[in-house]
Amino acid sequence: MNQQVKSIRAFIGAKNFSISRAFYKDLGFQEYILSDSMSYFNISDNYGFYLQNAYVEDWVNNSMLFLEIENVEQYFKEIQKLNLTDKYQNVKLVPIRYELWGKECFLHDPSGILWHFGEFNK
Repeated sequence: MNQQVKSIRAFIGAKNFSISRAFYKDLGFQEYILSDSMSYFNISDNYGFYLQNAYVEDWVNNSMLFLEIENVEQYFKEIQKLNLTDKYQNVKLVPIRYELWGKECFLHDPSGILWHFGEFNK
């Protein structure tokens, strides 16, 4: 194919759309409301995802997103300071794991979506 790729965007669901919207804004994403039941959340340039007011338990419980970041230790500390685990029910922050390929920490959103925040070895 001779097309220049500009972005890739996942669609994820929300058990409670308004709570998930607030969670992602607190996490640092910028929201663009597309309709009453869908928003686009952007973190940097073309990095983002669509949040839907739709909940299918098997789908949401098996959804994972990986966000590559520059410094996992710094990012983990910044997430801790947000107190998301105190502010939102069901949110879990898992400490950094060190792997052969690099390192990552994990964050479960209020619906159960599992985020991987990772840094690859250089």
